[in-house]
Amino acid sequence: MPRTSDKADRFTESVIRETFRLAARYGAINLGQGFPDHPCPPELKAAACAAIEADDNQYPMTFGTPQLRAAIAVKTARTYPGWEIDPDTELCVTCGATEALVAVTFALLDPGDEVVLFEPWYENYRPNAILAGAVPRLVRMHRPDWSFDEAELRAAFGPRTRAVFLCHPNNPTGKIYRAEELAVLAELCRRWDAVLVVDSIYEHIHYLGPGEYRPPALVPGLEDRTVTVNALSKTYAVTGWRVGWTVAPPRLTTAIRKVHDFLTIAAPAPLQAAGVAAMGLPASYYTQLAADYLERRDLLCDALERIGFDLRHPDGSYYVLCDTRPLDPSGDGVVFARRLITEIGVSCVPAASFWCPEHAASGRSMVRFAFPKRLETLRAAIERLEKLRI
Repeated sequence: MPRTSDKADRFTESVIRETFRLAARYGAINLGQGFPDHPCPPELKAAACAAIEADDNQYPMTFGTPQLRAAIAVKTARTYPGWEIDPDTELCVTCGATEALVAVTFALLDPGDEVVLFEPWYENYRPNAILAGAVPRLVRMHRPDWSFDEAELRAAFGPRTRAVFLCHPNNPTGKIYRAEELAVLAELCRRWDAVLVVDSIYEHIHYLGPGEYRPPALVPGLEDRTVTVNALSKTYAVTGWRVGWTVAPPRLTTAIRKVHDFLTIAAPAPLQAAGVAAMGLPASYYTQLAADYLERRDLLCDALERIGFDLRHPDGSYYVLCDTRPLDPSGDGVVFARRLITEIGVSCVPAASFWCPEHAASGRSMVRFAFPKRLETLRAAIERLEKLRI
């Protein structure tokens, strides 16, 4: 038989997407994959339809239409005063945040370079590093507040450190990194000449109040060495549209654009027009978004605690990690998650895949629930989950 690459043998397919298929097969309520089941803002649908009707159906400019890049720059400056982006030299529009992360990884890392990853992580980061031939250096976050040990972080850096990947707010833990933690990262990135890559796709989904979320690109010392990745997907409930972007200093953006060009050429033209409409939504949209997700967080987390799960209410994103051992002394999250799908009719994701194989025991008993759903969807799921108490 023809051989496959050694790189592809070093990671599995996405556990999240596998869970999605299993949930569909058994008709389970999907609280595993993080997609909203409510409609996107009507302004986005109108803009996309208008662009299609106007025959905006051909290749756009490879790294994003001028209109969308300008709108992203304006919206960013409006949201975070002092963050000024040059749309001509510091932005690259991509096919979602996933492609953006691949493009950034290939643009920054050569074989043998080292990349610092926090675990538990969003499952794409480690395979991306492996595909680039880079060496992951792992820093573990610890319960209950998912803090990291500063000495362990310092030990992960060295002469070959090229990049650090940070999901902020974090998936899967819901952690928002504190100012002092970002300051340590800034010091280490400067000392070792490393780039901080920030997956900020949940930037508007946090529950700590105004001003509590700080973009790392505004942290002193990180202004000229941060790549910020974002997308329409989560904020505007359009995870299937695949429109994302990167913000980075010009030299880094030039490299990212070249890699992006040969990965996907360009993001869908009519959906970039919808992105312009999204960037024009008022500040009240984001305030209401956070309030709506806070209601969903508290509804689901309170119910999960009542049923018997051990958890910490997340500070950001729309996921909650739960320890299953109070309900299942075997502590096998994979078996537990499958039982939920096949017997209870609710899906979640076994969390062991958010740790490297050597540290998988740290997440063996844990599962991740997602709550970007209508209230009636969550209530229906909770009604089924109550069977666990019997």
